[in-house]
Amino acid sequence: MNINQIINMVIRQVTRRLVNKGVDVGIDMASRRGKSKDDMTDDERSRAQSQARQGKDMVKRAKQARRVTRKLF
Repeated sequence: MNINQIINMVIRQVTRRLVNKGVDVGIDMASRRGKSKDDMTDDERSRAQSQARQGKDMVKRAKQARRVTRKLF
């Protein structure tokens, strides 16, 4: 391995982690509809948590589907 391959490998790992964090933050923000947790009622907070959980499950299923599609084609 040369140094260019090692640098690319590290950059890919860092980018993947940053994108995953961004997706998580976006799902959380969308489920809260832009409100902070302090401004929400208990009912809104529980709904936001369940919506965030559902969003993360959908992302997980999309990743699984992408993997299966890659294996097929």
